[in-house]
Amino acid sequence: QVQLVESGGGLVQTGGSLRLSCAASGSIFSINVMGWYRQAPGKQRELVAVITSGGTTNYAGSVKGRFTVSRDNAKNTVYLQMNSLKPEDTAVYYCNADVRSLWGTEHDYWGQGTQVTVSS
Repeated sequence: QVQLVESGGGLVQTGGSLRLSCAASGSIFSINVMGWYRQAPGKQRELVAVITSGGTTNYAGSVKGRFTVSRDNAKNTVYLQMNSLKPEDTAVYYCNADVRSLWGTEHDYWGQGTQVTVSS
């Protein structure tokens, strides 16, 4: 089994910054893509930013230039640096990882979610 543990959410004012972390642990052989999604009340979950093991990134248009995704492959950890936060960034942020297990199977895992609230 694999667990994703997120940290770093909270309450911040407009224009502020937060850094999210997500550490994966368990029966991991490798992780291809890791990243972040978010879900605001009444809305569908949406991609925020993802990064491959090789460092290729993909961002939602709404966060480009403000958010930066990075990862430490040795620690199976992904980060999301969020700057210039806006009230519309308020959501529950979920970590996601595409994991190949020690037995060769591949599975998509989700974290429990961390609340980010941006006050105006």
